[in-house]
Amino acid sequence: MTEAATRVLLVSPKLNPNSFWGFEAASALRGAKCLAPPLGLITLAAMLPSHWDLRLIDRNTDVELTDADVAGVNLVMTGGMLPQEPDLMAIVARCNRLGVPVCLGGPSPTSSPEQYEDADFIVIGEAEEVIGDFVAAFERGERSGRFTAVKFKTDVTKTPIPRFDLLTFKNYLMINVQFSRGCPFTCEFCDIIELYGRAPRTKATVQMLAELDRLYALGYRGHVDFVDDNLIGNKKAVKAFLPHLIEWQQRHGYPFRFSTEASLNLADDAQLLRLMRRAYFFALFTGIESPDEDTLNHMTKKQNTRRSIAESVHKIYEAGIYVAAGFIVGFDTEEKSVARAMAACIDDTSIPTATIGLLTALPNTQLQRRLRREGRLFDLFRKSMTESGDMCTAGLNFTTLRPRREILKDYRVVVAEAYSPEAYFGRVRKLGRMLDIHHPKLRKIWWRNLPRDAAGFLSLIWVMTVRHPQLAGPFWRTFYDVLRHNPQAYDSVLRNAGHYAHLYPFSRYLVRTIDARIAGIDAGRWEDPPLLPVSNDESCGVKPLAAVA
Repeated sequence: MTEAATRVLLVSPKLNPNSFWGFEAASALRGAKCLAPPLGLITLAAMLPSHWDLRLIDRNTDVELTDADVAGVNLVMTGGMLPQEPDLMAIVARCNRLGVPVCLGGPSPTSSPEQYEDADFIVIGEAEEVIGDFVAAFERGERSGRFTAVKFKTDVTKTPIPRFDLLTFKNYLMINVQFSRGCPFTCEFCDIIELYGRAPRTKATVQMLAELDRLYALGYRGHVDFVDDNLIGNKKAVKAFLPHLIEWQQRHGYPFRFSTEASLNLADDAQLLRLMRRAYFFALFTGIESPDEDTLNHMTKKQNTRRSIAESVHKIYEAGIYVAAGFIVGFDTEEKSVARAMAACIDDTSIPTATIGLLTALPNTQLQRRLRREGRLFDLFRKSMTESGDMCTAGLNFTTLRPRREILKDYRVVVAEAYSPEAYFGRVRKLGRMLDIHHPKLRKIWWRNLPRDAAGFLSLIWVMTVRHPQLAGPFWRTFYDVLRHNPQAYDSVLRNAGHYAHLYPFSRYLVRTIDARIAGIDAGRWEDPPLLPVSNDESCGVKPLAAVA
């Protein structure tokens, strides 16, 4: 190590326990420790000077962070999302105690930098534009500072290839990459447009393929997730990219299978679906939120209106891509019970993995600003996030128009019905029959992941028949059904069955939690927490992000 070398520890904070997004049990079925690696941190690592000595600790892979780890470096760099905030705070406190400078970045510090005043450095916004300023300041001997990027100005074609070499691939169920940032839509509750803007910025084709080349050269094979918040936000760009991705896959013998997130209007574009099928996309997450058009219009999610949601989802199934989706309970327009309509929508779409959450006013969103102006926003959201897992349990951080008990009762009904064993595996069976898996060139490579797939299948049998024997009947009926009616869909069916290893106990935890809250309301133990002051300021007291002078 040269005299100028700086020892840096990159730390990915642990997700809150009891979070929907943990998926630890489902990951373990395939020999992984968690769902995906910290793409932001390994991308940041690629921006740091080559003479800096870097080490990564991902707390989600059950690696302990010790005092010796922190005391042995010159700098700790960390950051993350809101569900990681408690562990992020603990990392900052440990660094402060040991006298080691700590630098924060990522979505949560960017949205609410005032929550992290104990950090020595904060990088607010996208790091590409200001990381050079931070490095120069640190190497000059400065040990504190704030570095704020101009919003939505980062040229992602200059983003370097992430440091995939810092990862232990076997720890993760999938490896992730990013093609674009931003989303063209204006969903009121969403913070993506606040963080990354409404004009999706995309990487160059040669740049994206270079990332896949690096993964391939490092020996990785298997599931790659495009973490874009809306892959099709810039349809022209993704349509230009996909033919090159298809050619790359063909040339390398299809080493990867892809998943991503996209808006439901993907179903309207047959050409785009064909391209995604040929590139070997097999899974998609989309935001449905509500089956009610008035509610969709109220939240400005008009891309989901004037359509049959079930028919749109089924069109995606016809392209061989299965769908997971988000649903939300608690909108102002819910004048009466929404449980029956939402449960019916989940069943009609045959979506097994439905993320059902309570409406949450996230920091610096249109929803938060409106509720603040109306004098309805609580002042205890972060405390509730610290004490619970995520928005499934920490939502409704505002005075609701409909009685809170009715909303919670609806939420409980939807969760309980959607995740009962018969209902869940019934949707998996319907999915298995509808998926049109047709990719002849892939038949020659089915054996590639056979050892891991076989081990995963045996683990799944143990979970479904020994650990949770009440699931044995629905599971085996589902396995038999796919072998009989559509054996080519067996992998997608088993993956969704594997998700239930996480979703079954998590849904039962949610039901118990909501039951306790309803009981608290019935016993008179609930009253609205303190409200934040009414504000006419669109920024609600948060200064807009601006360039550092």
